[in-house]
Amino acid sequence: MKKAVVILIVLFSIFSCKKEEEKVEAKITKPTTKKIEFGFNYADFNIVNDTISKGDSFGSILQSQNIGDKKVHDIVEQVKDSFNVRSIRYGKPFTLLRAKNKTNNLEVFIYQPDALSYYVIDLRDSIAKAYKKIKPVTLKRKIIGGVLKTSLSETLGGEDVETALASRITKVFSWSIDFFKLKKGDRYGLIFTERFINGKTYDGVEDLEAAFFEYKGKIVYAFPFERDTTSGKIEYYDDQGKTLKNFFLKTPIKFSRITSRFTMNRFHPVQHTWKAHKGTDYAAPTGTPISTTASGVVETTGYTAGNGNFVKVKHNGTYSTQYLHMSKILVRRGQRVTQGQTIGLVGSTGLASGPHVCYRFWKNGVQVDALRLNLPTGESLTGNDRTRFMTQIEPLKRELDSIGNL
Repeated sequence: MKKAVVILIVLFSIFSCKKEEEKVEAKITKPTTKKIEFGFNYADFNIVNDTISKGDSFGSILQSQNIGDKKVHDIVEQVKDSFNVRSIRYGKPFTLLRAKNKTNNLEVFIYQPDALSYYVIDLRDSIAKAYKKIKPVTLKRKIIGGVLKTSLSETLGGEDVETALASRITKVFSWSIDFFKLKKGDRYGLIFTERFINGKTYDGVEDLEAAFFEYKGKIVYAFPFERDTTSGKIEYYDDQGKTLKNFFLKTPIKFSRITSRFTMNRFHPVQHTWKAHKGTDYAAPTGTPISTTASGVVETTGYTAGNGNFVKVKHNGTYSTQYLHMSKILVRRGQRVTQGQTIGLVGSTGLASGPHVCYRFWKNGVQVDALRLNLPTGESLTGNDRTRFMTQIEPLKRELDSIGNL
């Protein structure tokens, strides 16, 4: 009986040892993932990731790695043609690759001035070397669309798209759509490309390929087109080849709201009397840029008790516009201004109950309601340009229409 028990114990021990050996062998042969960053195998170094602090300099960082003043001076001289050590800025990331031995000496210094590029200062040889590298960028096409549930910015944010795209879209459609009048439930479709650094880090929107918005029951398209192939200048046109860039912008302020319209009988919020209001009020925070809605010459700037700080621009023999209640005027009388140029900042100077701009419009010397006026529009593509454009947009329009079920 004892002999049988001993045999069982021995067999169990052999089996257990074999299992343990198999476990150990499995651990040893298990492949390890190599992390490659900036062209270096991280497994070969001790890694330190940090950011530039206030008061840091290239020299002070190297000195903290037990590199003496004389050696630091030599390194600066050796790399000065490739890397300006004074260019490092507070808050920017850097990486130290240190020797994986007892010395733990600094071997490579890597500085990232922006998300796309980095500098390598290689200290492994007797003479330091520096070079700049650009990370690979991948472009990915994205198509989104549906109905607006909130504002354009919030809708894009819900699609994980940078909010800067909203500003770009607003600029493209600024002649044909007042984005403050878009309603919940209006349809939209966008085709654009996004940049990704190293194939994974999102770096914003590269190009807007095509777009549409439902505005006042009508579908307004936008397609980029290079009319002059030698200039590289891109303009946007609708689905019929008509330019979206009209003589006047829809509004003098981006992302604002109308608080008072043109009327011959309004109760004045400051004077508390009924009187004509011959303009359109756009409320916005103090300091918001105010743009001239068309190119022209600054006819008058100044201050009155009622208007506060104001600018008046003459566009041609027919049209003039005026912008009231500015906190600051940024142009001078006689200055030529271009459409969309910032001419002042929103304020509440003069008779104003809060920060806004009162936008006034003259046609042939008479103040009129800019929101009801049929303003001059831009030109349309003709001939070969139109033929080339219509061929180019055909597949894009088909994609947009499928997004919005048009």
